[in-house]
This record gives sequence, structure tokens and C-alpha cells, in this order.
Amino acid sequence: MKVTITGSSGFVGQNLIAYLQDVIITKLSRQKLSTPIVNNCNSIIHLAGKAHDLKKTSNPDEYYQVNYELTKKLYDAFLKSDVKKFIFISSVKAAADSVENILTEEHQPNPQTDYGKSKLMAEQYIQSQALPEGKSYYILRPCMIHGPGNKGNLNLLYKFVQKGIPYPLAAFENKRSFLSVENLCFVIKQLLEKEVASGVYNVADNEALSTNKVVEILASSSNKQAKLWKIPTGLIKGMAKIGDVLRLPLSSERLQKLTESYVVSNHKIKTALGVHFPISTIEGLAITAKSFNSITPPQP
Repeated sequence: MKVTITGSSGFVGQNLIAYLQDVIITKLSRQKLSTPIVNNCNSIIHLAGKAHDLKKTSNPDEYYQVNYELTKKLYDAFLKSDVKKFIFISSVKAAADSVENILTEEHQPNPQTDYGKSKLMAEQYIQSQALPEGKSYYILRPCMIHGPGNKGNLNLLYKFVQKGIPYPLAAFENKRSFLSVENLCFVIKQLLEKEVASGVYNVADNEALSTNKVVEILASSSNKQAKLWKIPTGLIKGMAKIGDVLRLPLSSERLQKLTESYVVSNHKIKTALGVHFPISTIEGLAITAKSFNSITPPQP
């Protein structure tokens, strides 16, 4: 099997290349996406993209140029080529920035950020094109991806726990979905090997966890006791409102992001593949936490 991959130097790309040991891989750099040539392979896996900038310092136009325009050019090249499958890594943020119940593929997309909007535009372009016979496309919407080598929010929370600082938001009841990078790689490999209907698929681990549970997993990875402070939610919200006025680190917006629930259903993709994911939510987070532990020496 021959596969062309964009974004191979990123976190997911590096893990995917290591996972696809029996696959012949061609790497397509972002520079070559302006005039992509993609013949002589079975499938394209499009990982390259402009990541969500939580600090809000990016130029909004970058999201549309990278996430939409380059995806459009690559998909056009796919349609004209002899390649059979196109796998596009989108994001749950293309569907919703916040979730009240459980996010399924039937949810009417309503992204609020340029990141989410640009990903949705790419999805809609792919879906709007006539698909030649014998070709398939898969739009994957992963939730928060983690694993060894990841430097995202989980790493920041891990450092917080390692310093022995109590987690002060334990009184908030929330649940979030996570996605082990190994499970994502497993899904991609299954799509390469099986005949599955084209479409949009959410990708998440089976179980959603509270932030309190995540703190416990991160602490136990280095034999520490999790410190959870259940400060009354009303007091925390009041402090956040003061932060809004004084522009302190804890604002109402940041508190919402830290304590909101975001649960994603993986029922459609598991049913389509007819498989169980190899790594459970807790196992995946434990593996990620132990990788942090090997990089960051535990605090005394």
C-alpha cells in the first residue's frame, strides 16, 4: 500500500508514520500543496493545517489560506488523479465550540472561530464535489488529541499538578471527551484497509472524563496524591468577573473554557468500522501522563 501524507512533521503525523510501519509513505510538504501532484498512491491523508491559536494572536486570513484553500487544491488534485481515498483531518470545532449534550454528526455546524469556520469550509467543499466512481472521502473530526510528545493543555495541567498546586475548580461538574493519538492512528489505518462509506465521522475515545478525574490520572502517573479544592462555584465565578474588569488571568471566558463539558460521540465511526478501539480513555491518558513524567522530573 502506498500513501501520501501532508503534515508529516506534526504531532499526529510523526505518530502516524511510526504506526503505519507496513505502508510505503510519500511526504508532501506544505510548500508543494500550492500545486500538488498526488498520483501513484492508494490514499491521501491530509493532516497539514493551521492549528487553533488559543492566544488569539494569529492573522485570521491564515486559517482560510491554509485550512481551506490548500485543502481545496489538494482535493481537486485527488479528484483528477488515480488515487482512491482521501482522508481529511478536520476538527470537532468545525461543528461546535460548545456542546450542551453529546455532539454527533447530525449536529448542525455553527463554528464561532476562524479556525472552526475554515475547517468547515474545507469540509463543505469536499462534500459539494461530484465524487467519481471508485473514490471515497473521509472527513474526520477528532476532539482533543493527546499522546507522547504532545505539548498541549494536558501538559500544562500536568506541570500544575507536579508542582503540588491544588486544582481549585474541583467543585465544577464537567465531562470532556479525549482522543488518544494511538486510537486516531488506528482509525486511519482501518479506513485505509476497509471499504467504508464516504462521510463525516467524529473521532473520540469511548469515555468522557471529568477534569477532576484527569487530574487524578496525571497525579498518579508519578505516584502523587491529587489535590482537589472544591471552592464554591459562586465564589470562583465572582472572582472571574473581577478578572474581567481588571484583566486578570482568570476571566469569565477562561473559566468557561476550563469548566465546560464537551462530550463527543464515536458511535458512527465505530459502527462503520465494526471494531473496538485498542486503547481506553483512562489507559490513553495514563500513557500520555507517563510520557510527561519521563520529560519533566517530578517535583519533590
